[in-house]
Amino acid sequence: MQLSLNEDQTQVLDFIDSLAKPYATVPMHDVSLALESAELDEALVENGFLDVMAVEELGPVMAALVIEKLARLPFAVEAAASAMVRPLIDPELPRPLCLMEEGKARKPLRFLRPGATVVVVGPSGVRSFTATEDMIAPAQEDTLYGYPVAFLTSQPDSMTSHDVDVAEITRAWRVAMAAEAAGLLGAALASTVTYVSERKQFGRPLATFQGMRHRLAEDQVMTNTVYWLAMRAAGTGSQADAAMALHHAQEAAKRVCYDYHQFLGGMGMTLEHPLHLWTYRLKLLTAELGGRGAQGLAAAEALWPS
Repeated sequence: MQLSLNEDQTQVLDFIDSLAKPYATVPMHDVSLALESAELDEALVENGFLDVMAVEELGPVMAALVIEKLARLPFAVEAAASAMVRPLIDPELPRPLCLMEEGKARKPLRFLRPGATVVVVGPSGVRSFTATEDMIAPAQEDTLYGYPVAFLTSQPDSMTSHDVDVAEITRAWRVAMAAEAAGLLGAALASTVTYVSERKQFGRPLATFQGMRHRLAEDQVMTNTVYWLAMRAAGTGSQADAAMALHHAQEAAKRVCYDYHQFLGGMGMTLEHPLHLWTYRLKLLTAELGGRGAQGLAAAEALWPS
């Protein structure tokens, strides 16, 4: 496996950094549970950053790198499904995409709004439909989601069926979520390190205390592993690798988010600090595709089919 970025990959990520620079910090005095930017989304589409998977020289690993990079922003961007899953179904599907497990309509759907494309994945195949206003119920304003979410109240009798492999779409979904979690974890870690390096107690920065440094080191190892497992899964196209990548991402999110909020003390329980913009998103991702248990079973089935 190539562990260093090639020239094309570096160039794409540098372009994204330049494009996303105005969105790299939280707007002054904004304490929203979730941030979005239509301007950022439009710029990503216009510059083709969500279509890199279709470029032969770039492919799925580049798509995973783009997803990871955008997840680090405090603004929530519908990039994972569009960059990794949409090319396998239909590159012309209208965005935003909302991926939903068949029979799980009661769960909150990220980026669900009128005009969004809902993709239903399950035993019946892969089907899609356009969400309309009468199908959607908004989440309560005080619900702690780091994404813009809503609930489906109904589904159309007729949907568009797509002639694609359900297992392959599920694999890509897992890789996309693992890459997104890697970016969220990386950003949350950076935010926490900045805080504990500046916050002083007993006349010295919190980060100088040995107990905290040890825990931060362990959290960084877990975060780095999420990144590399996601990139490996994107590169190999293996069902087992995809399941293991998302399993570890969901396991790591549960572990390190607890640490980060503990390290911030009282600030970790308020919206004045931006940490929640990443950890609340991670909390929702931990339930994706059935959570850690389902990923473990999927990995076992892929490695030792019955």
